[in-house]
Amino acid sequence: MFYEPKKGNPFKIDPFKSLVFPRPIGWISSINKNGVANLAPYSYFNAVADEPPQVMFCSNGSSAHGKYKDSLSNILSTKEFVVNFVTSNLRNQMNISSRDFKPDEDEFYFSNLKKKKSKLIRVPSLKDSPVNLECKLVKTIKLKSNSKKISTMIVGEVIGIYINNKFIKNNRVDSVSMRYIARMGYSEYTTIASKFSLKRKGKILN
Repeated sequence: MFYEPKKGNPFKIDPFKSLVFPRPIGWISSINKNGVANLAPYSYFNAVADEPPQVMFCSNGSSAHGKYKDSLSNILSTKEFVVNFVTSNLRNQMNISSRDFKPDEDEFYFSNLKKKKSKLIRVPSLKDSPVNLECKLVKTIKLKSNSKKISTMIVGEVIGIYINNKFIKNNRVDSVSMRYIARMGYSEYTTIASKFSLKRKGKILN
């Protein structure tokens, strides 16, 4: 089968998101100008560079309460955010935080999640996340859209990294033990539960 997305597709549900997987989930915390915290999951998310370390996520669509989703509005205002990660035991809280809350409603509270003070920025981190990436905004990029839906990529520099010590073993991060969940397609998710190594000839750079 071959099709051109701009001409539509033969499926009842657009399969594009089901073809690029698993997608890591950045659980983005931010605050608005009044100091109200926001927490929202984004599966259009990834690390994009390491010198300096940088991450990106994409905000698609708008909120029922404004032109932009709260995460984007907050980051444009404060220029900072935290990337937290969703573990298997937090899947239900993540699902609650994905609802379209009002800008003055704190998703931490409604999802029964605890905050902790970040080291370098005002935005709170998620206490139960095994990793927190404190970020400063680098740039936003407005992406092409075939509809009225706004798609904006947010790029941030990671200026502070927290790793829970129990996941550090033999001077390496035991990533599988963190039990991250990742987005598949439709309403499907998966858990990162295994890994393997491949040997390369010469110096391994990454």
